[in-house]
Amino acid sequence: MEEQAMLARDLVLRVCAGPTELDPQWIRAGGKVTTPFLVPRDRNLIRAIIAAGRSMGVDRLLVCRTRPEFSYEAVTEVPLDTDTLVDLIRGWGPTPTDFLVCVEDFSAAVLVDADELTVAAGPADFVRELVGADIPQARAHFAARARAEGGAVLTRAAQLYGCVEPGARHARTPRGPGPDTAERLARAADRARERSPRAVRGLRALRGSWGWLMLVALLAAPLAAPELRPVLPALALTYLLLFQLAWLARSRTVSFATLLRVVALGAFLLWPVALAESALVRFLGADPYGVLAYTYVAVPVEEIGKLVPLLLLPLLARRRARRLAATDFLLVAAASGAGFQLAERLLTEVSLMEGGHTGGTGLLLPGGSVVHAPDGSVLAVFSGHALTTGLVGAALGLAIVGRRYGAWLWLLPPLALTTAVLEHLDLNAVLAGASLHWATDAVYTVLGGGVLTPWLLLLLLLCAVAMDYRMIGTAAESTPPLPGQPPLARLRRWAWGRSIAMRVRVPADIAPLFRRIALSWIDLPVTLATTLSSIAHELAAATIAARRGPGVLCDTWRFVRHRRASAMGEARSEGRPWRPYPAQDVLTRRARELARRLGLAATGGITAAAAAGLMTAALPAAVVLPPVGAVGDTPAYALVAVARLQAWLGGEGGVVWAAVALVAVFSLLTTGNAVPHAHPRMREFLRAPTANTGAILGMLAPGQVGYALPGLVGPALPRRVDRLLVR
Repeated sequence: MEEQAMLARDLVLRVCAGPTELDPQWIRAGGKVTTPFLVPRDRNLIRAIIAAGRSMGVDRLLVCRTRPEFSYEAVTEVPLDTDTLVDLIRGWGPTPTDFLVCVEDFSAAVLVDADELTVAAGPADFVRELVGADIPQARAHFAARARAEGGAVLTRAAQLYGCVEPGARHARTPRGPGPDTAERLARAADRARERSPRAVRGLRALRGSWGWLMLVALLAAPLAAPELRPVLPALALTYLLLFQLAWLARSRTVSFATLLRVVALGAFLLWPVALAESALVRFLGADPYGVLAYTYVAVPVEEIGKLVPLLLLPLLARRRARRLAATDFLLVAAASGAGFQLAERLLTEVSLMEGGHTGGTGLLLPGGSVVHAPDGSVLAVFSGHALTTGLVGAALGLAIVGRRYGAWLWLLPPLALTTAVLEHLDLNAVLAGASLHWATDAVYTVLGGGVLTPWLLLLLLLCAVAMDYRMIGTAAESTPPLPGQPPLARLRRWAWGRSIAMRVRVPADIAPLFRRIALSWIDLPVTLATTLSSIAHELAAATIAARRGPGVLCDTWRFVRHRRASAMGEARSEGRPWRPYPAQDVLTRRARELARRLGLAATGGITAAAAAGLMTAALPAAVVLPPVGAVGDTPAYALVAVARLQAWLGGEGGVVWAAVALVAVFSLLTTGNAVPHAHPRMREFLRAPTANTGAILGMLAPGQVGYALPGLVGPALPRRVDRLLVR
């Protein structure tokens, strides 16, 4: 059969619900960003449409009229040339008519009404070229225009495309759920900073002084009680581990201070976990130091106990939990595991007054251990509680946040939990003088044998970051933009152009599974390019802010994190009511203020001004082998660690200094790690240095030194860093 040109009705039925309305189902597919706006039908609009097509990396556009009387006209392919499109529209006659401009794979389109109404839908890059960088502002202006004029066409468009609530013409703000416990505490802290600044400054200074006092106590404790020597190095390695994971998790929405508080909670969980193990061992009538207690009691109880913070999060911060990114689940789980690991290792090493017979795994993701036999051979490799629990958290995050990508993602949590349980089971079996059954050992070997766990965690981390940024991009309708134009525009154009050119070649009549696999593979470069561009944009904004001092830098860090949380809340809500925090108007005001402070205000597109107008249960049991010498002092499980601590406290140990070290560790983990809110000005410091001592202590607690260093080094950066972003 001879190939025929596509008729206008075919294109309209794919994209539109009527001559002047886009199809809501087409809009929801792929997470398109939609913005209606009012703009004159002139050459500027045509230039913006051509620029939008160029941003998608295509070399031609599909154009047709949408009214029923033109249904049997052929769709016209036009190159990216303003005069060509203008001539085509003029050829339709002097009477204005509705028309549609679409890319070849129907992933982006512009619907132009016969009047001034125009609707743009597609990826954020496409819509930005038409309405400017601040898409939420353009939508808000259209909603205000619709309320002011009250016409049927504008009101219908504002409700259809989500600019206002359907049926609530006089509603100025959308109704949503109330705050949770975490938000109430955060709001109380914000009110205290505004209403009682002097009291807050005094508390900040007290917090900073207490933090440095606790650090001095940790340095002095080993002089009086040498068995406390491992405390400070273990705490420093915990900081290092979480810093590495948090820095790699570029899409995280939880603060580093929150993660350290979860570490303290994970360390506290050692006692209830040990009590649960003791009760279960007594119930089974087993030997606390036998194979059964070490394996089938300790492993499942500890692996479930370390996930308690993730289970408590929806209870204490239900609204906040709905704004978590996939990387947040990984970080919270890893922080809980790191705290459990910190407490278990410290109790064992302090009570034994030595570091055990484990070999470290280096400074990259520290905390793991390697158990050696007397002849030097490797008996077990354990990557650490932080990494194994983080692996389970990463799988849960991908399954929960990425549920729109298919139910197959729920296969990841059982696989991750199986890997974590088998790795822990292998270590404890060796410590108890046993070995895994050959079938269990075969499964464990297939899952990496403990060696691949850090690399599996990093792989899931990268996947989570890519998924998060892809979802953040779909929430551009309600998320204030970062200052400046997104970088790497050429890379994004290439990725979009390649994707569109390949998508149109995928047959529509193949099996749905094969089609989804093909489209996912085609969209992978777009996802990676968008992720790299978003990361580069955030880093460039932070670099420019660092040059303007620590105050601007810290405000930028906070805004970027809050912006991600707001976008994740919008993307995960999928149209259901959700609660943004901070409020949208507050976040928008901070975005504009930050753009002004960075010298990137008035960022806009071509027509922005016009528009503004458990698997282990079925595995065989462990086979008892002769005990391996010199491995019984290795940190084993919570019950043994607590028992050793009790024995040490009953002897001649330094109980007082142990209590001091405990208070110091919990103080350093729970206070003084947040991004500073107040900074002393250099001019005031030079005039009255003693009067600003409290302000310096308030922003320079031990955990805040890492925030202060980039802010102090930033002003020395050259002026050319301001050119990293353009308006």
